[in-house]
Amino acid sequence: MTGQNDKWEFYQDSRDEWRWRRTASNGQIVGASTQGYVNKSDCIANARRNGYNG
Repeated sequence: MTGQNDKWEFYQDSRDEWRWRRTASNGQIVGASTQGYVNKSDCIANARRNGYNG
């Protein structure tokens, strides 16, 4: 189960595309972007559609 203490990370992959991942408090990755984004804002918008509130 995911919770409010999950950590969201935005990073650039080896192709310089933006991706996100969501990590639970136990260190397990509980969500991640399925594609890379040229613009960080597009990546954040996708994360918001998947529960990101930041």
